[in-house]
Amino acid sequence: MDNEKFGQFVRSMRKERQMTQQQLAERLHLTDKAVSKWERGVSQTKGY
Repeated sequence: MDNEKFGQFVRSMRKERQMTQQQLAERLHLTDKAVSKWERGVSQTKGY
């Protein structure tokens, strides 16, 4: 999945669950900046 599509997916799932970027970041043990980068298509998580 390319970064842009991944970001759109993350954003839509987060909003569907009525979560803020901060709330999602806390659940994933990440920073809100990481979530923001994902949603903007700037960066993507590593596929483990």
